[in-house]
Amino acid sequence: MGFLRKLLALILAAAMAAVGVLFALQNAQPVPLDVLFMILPPRSLALWVLGALALGGVLGLLLSSFAVLRLRARLMAARRQIANSQAELDQLRAKGLVSRE
Repeated sequence: MGFLRKLLALILAAAMAAVGVLFALQNAQPVPLDVLFMILPPRSLALWVLGALALGGVLGLLLSSFAVLRLRARLMAARRQIANSQAELDQLRAKGLVSRE
């Protein structure tokens, strides 16, 4: 199963690379990029589009990693609270205040 997954990932990566190369070959004309406060020099249209795609992917990974870190912190706090509650329950059971039935 692991081999099949790796093979499928490799085929998918090769297909994506081929599509990227074809896209770059079809969109080779230089285009200046006009952002809010400056005009960037003319570069290949494929470079601008693939650069925007890469920048969006990196920003998405960064934002999702912040969310994951926040959720992990909440999970650790919840686990600590469960452990404290379990310790308190065990202590009460040992004293005989709560009977186990």
